[in-house]
Amino acid sequence: MGLFAMSELEGFRAEARSWLEENCPPSMRTPTPEDEVVWGGRRERIKNPESKIWLERMAERGWTAPRWPTAYGGGGLSFQEERILQQEMQRIKARLPLNSFGLWMLGPALLEFASEAQKQEHLPKIVRGEIRWCQGYSEPGHGSDLAALQTKAEDQGDSYLVNGAKIWTSYADEADWIFCLVRTDPKAPKHRGISFLLFDMDSPGVTTSPIELISGSSPFCQTFFDNVRVPKSNLVGEVNQGWTIAKRLLQHERNMVAGIGGNSATGGSGRKLEDLAKRYVGERDGRIDDRMLRHRISAHRMNDRAFQLTLARGGAEAKTGAANGHLASLFKYYGTEQNKRKYELMLQAMGSAALGWEGAGFADGELGTTRQWLRSKANSIEGGTSEVQLNVIAKRMLGLPD
Repeated sequence: MGLFAMSELEGFRAEARSWLEENCPPSMRTPTPEDEVVWGGRRERIKNPESKIWLERMAERGWTAPRWPTAYGGGGLSFQEERILQQEMQRIKARLPLNSFGLWMLGPALLEFASEAQKQEHLPKIVRGEIRWCQGYSEPGHGSDLAALQTKAEDQGDSYLVNGAKIWTSYADEADWIFCLVRTDPKAPKHRGISFLLFDMDSPGVTTSPIELISGSSPFCQTFFDNVRVPKSNLVGEVNQGWTIAKRLLQHERNMVAGIGGNSATGGSGRKLEDLAKRYVGERDGRIDDRMLRHRISAHRMNDRAFQLTLARGGAEAKTGAANGHLASLFKYYGTEQNKRKYELMLQAMGSAALGWEGAGFADGELGTTRQWLRSKANSIEGGTSEVQLNVIAKRMLGLPD
């Protein structure tokens, strides 16, 4: 990188630091309680007024989607500028202004495959958090074998008539729109008769049913479609060519899940694992008073840092087109395992204190440790099971035989 480019990046860092210091509200520089996470959408009920201010300010600059083109409401930043923005947000412990499947999964796919009209309609709303999206992929009996899906969309001239069901649809009962895989040609080979549709969850014929988990809470739902009419203008890409879009979106989803493990050194309360251990195990001379636990947490922190750097390298390689297209499976698998190890360490550090299910007497955010530990087990299923990822890694990256 030349001196001029480095000077420009340092100038951007100074600008971003100044803007964040001036515009990030005080309460947005603290760990995010679960009931203050902002998902956006028509049904959003924001608990903390400063969350709304923070979202509006970041969206106005396009910094909820820093690298998306400015033509669609994004920030238009380079890869290096986005990294700097992330670093400066981390420096002041700024919260994410918006959590969104639209940002993490659908938006990147639309940028690659959607028509210009579809981009103009949907992307700015995603940036501003106006529409909350859910994903219609897995079906009862067709989870890992996604291409065997049976939800059908019949051609009705200017629209499709959708019938079927999806399962494990995260936040379907709170979402405004769904991006959905449907079968448009039942006679074609299973990978070639699939299309990618977008439609409003308020459409007549769409119903949802929440699914409870052992953790006592769950984002998952089963979603039913009974003669749902979807305009053909909501078809993304070509009819019967949705599997290409589906695979690319799965890469984005797996990168998103991998990110859970990419910063796993802190517990659900936002506190560092070593701080939790010192609180519950005790400390001596400023160190955790348990040699083996101290060793395990140190090893976890080193693995965590190495994984963060590897994710960053993968992102840089993807920008140049040199990255292996199946890296997302590797990242998803390792990030999942790293996140599960984090909660195992939290349970070990907190001992019986981690067993609280509800009630008083816990530090902010620590009460849900058992719930979070139970929830982390699902990471190895959602977004493609760990077994599926290992098969992809073996076949597509290592070239091993079937």
